[in-house]
Amino acid sequence: MEDDEYPFAKLKNLVMVAGHSIYTSSSCGKVDDEDSWVLEPYQKIVGQAASFLSHVEKGVEITEQDDEALLLFSGGETRKDAGPRSEAQSYWGVAESKGPGRELEMESNEPMIEEHARDSFENLLFSVCRFRELTGMYPQNIIVSYDFKEVRFAHLHRCAINFPESRFFYSGTPPMQIGKEEALKGEALARSQFLEDPYGCRKSLWRKKIKRDPFHRSIPYPNACPELENLFRYFGTTQYAGPLPWD
Repeated sequence: MEDDEYPFAKLKNLVMVAGHSIYTSSSCGKVDDEDSWVLEPYQKIVGQAASFLSHVEKGVEITEQDDEALLLFSGGETRKDAGPRSEAQSYWGVAESKGPGRELEMESNEPMIEEHARDSFENLLFSVCRFRELTGMYPQNIIVSYDFKEVRFAHLHRCAINFPESRFFYSGTPPMQIGKEEALKGEALARSQFLEDPYGCRKSLWRKKIKRDPFHRSIPYPNACPELENLFRYFGTTQYAGPLPWD
């Protein structure tokens, strides 16, 4: 495919916002209402919905400061109770409801979505593939916006795909004070699991992926990013050592 056949061929940098819930209200005016989101038990606290909105706004803010950036909301159809709605589509809808014009046009600064990720590692890897699909190349720089999960993304997941540290940036939103202790405990557990299983393909992390795919969606990657085929087929517990496009 020629460069001019890709919808965003001129963009070089990826801003990735990982979804954390699914919006189910028919009204865009209720984005800060917890009842409008499908929440896990640990998420059912006052202010949780507002934190999702802050997360979306942070991604938009970062992208608006970079004319060469593409904003991707990432997250699949992870909740059976939400029906065939994705986390990515939910965040896109929230961003659009808060933005000017209320109608999305195919412009370089408009957000796109990646609707297949089932965990944080896939949020990163699949977003890189989606970026390749939309621009025809892999990102020169990656900026991740995701509250208190900096260590998981900037160290564990970045190292798993061997992306250069000098080209990987993190800009998170402040964690909520209510429920913060419980959230940090959960994050510590997730980090320990990814330390043992960097690619999320064994035991508890694999079971979590299966649970987060209630509608049995087929993963389109690595068809969209053939240069990463061997990485997708790697299920080891040590860092992948094969060639990568950003080496």
